[in-house]
Amino acid sequence: MSDTNEEAEEAREPSPDDVRDRRRAAWRGAERKLGNDFMSRPMGGALAELAEAGGSVYDLDEGPDIYGDGVVAELERRVAALLGFPAAAFFPTGTMAQQAALRGWAGRTGNDVVAIHPLAHPEVHESGALSVVGGLRTVHPTREPRQPTAEEVQDLAEPFGTLMLELPLRDAGFVLPTWDELVAVVDAARERDAVVHFDGARLWECVTHFGRPLAEIAGLADSVYLSFYKSLGGLSGAVLAGPASLVAEARVWRHRYGGQVFQQYPAALSALLGLERELPRLPSYVAHAREVAAALAEGFAESAVPWFRVHPEPPHTHQFQVWLPYAPEVLNEAALRQAEETKVLLFRVWHASGTGPPGVSLTEVTVAEAGLEWTAQDVRAAVADFVERIARV
Repeated sequence: MSDTNEEAEEAREPSPDDVRDRRRAAWRGAERKLGNDFMSRPMGGALAELAEAGGSVYDLDEGPDIYGDGVVAELERRVAALLGFPAAAFFPTGTMAQQAALRGWAGRTGNDVVAIHPLAHPEVHESGALSVVGGLRTVHPTREPRQPTAEEVQDLAEPFGTLMLELPLRDAGFVLPTWDELVAVVDAARERDAVVHFDGARLWECVTHFGRPLAEIAGLADSVYLSFYKSLGGLSGAVLAGPASLVAEARVWRHRYGGQVFQQYPAALSALLGLERELPRLPSYVAHAREVAAALAEGFAESAVPWFRVHPEPPHTHQFQVWLPYAPEVLNEAALRQAEETKVLLFRVWHASGTGPPGVSLTEVTVAEAGLEWTAQDVRAAVADFVERIARV
């Protein structure tokens, strides 16, 4: 390659694929991480692990599922029992599961209005699917970056058929109400003759904060959706649990939406492994996330950064936000260089804040098994190294 071509190559702006590949390589090569690295692991290793460990949760001599029988049906039975609901249905995505549930409740209540937080997943991350595909309309009890209160639900100006609560509310910082506040909000919805649906994609993580068993938390709602990959490390998939008649109707909508997949045994098997392995460990992740969050705050307080925020403090689950007053490009470059040069992965991806002032970025921190070995001193040292790299970008 000529000098001119080399200079042109160096000057070329990295493509999205270049950025993705560099990021995955840095994450995969890191030797110390706070969270489990499900996104960058090689496919071969993931498949080998699934084949090796799958026999501990299901008989691998059985044939694969066909349109939802076999291991998929077994997963549905186990989750329904775990959550204390009469029935459950496996869906390829949570978006589809919740549309099916909310359509079902709209038909039963005779009201197609869903009371929901404007930062909830269907409002932010689903391209308007509730209205465009589901024919539903949403109203917002509050616009504050927190869970709605009972008073706000009681004071909604128009009737609504379903109150949907995202627990935890991810885009507000994985925040949860107290147990008494949650009970009061549910009671307020019922006083308005509405049903309650939990967007519980990460409900698995909420046991420590509420101090209640998972079935008791889920049992406050009329129906609940949970994800198998967000907290449990599954390959994909979600479950909708609720009354038998609602779940039966949801299966019909699943077929109409194109979710009646021929075979899903890898996803179902990985979900069973998540229930067996990750679910019992989540309380330890939540406890350690609180230590990590405190150490991050101490590290930034001792550093040269002019301002920072760890939110919420302490975290409500094993996930939380960190905010810094720099552009995301600067922070992402510093994070990548730290992972590449020191093999320490402290932060993953930084984004511009959609709710804060210009020039402020945030990232989400997840503490899982890989992070349990980190001491407070380890965290503070990693913060100091990261802040030094910000200045050099």
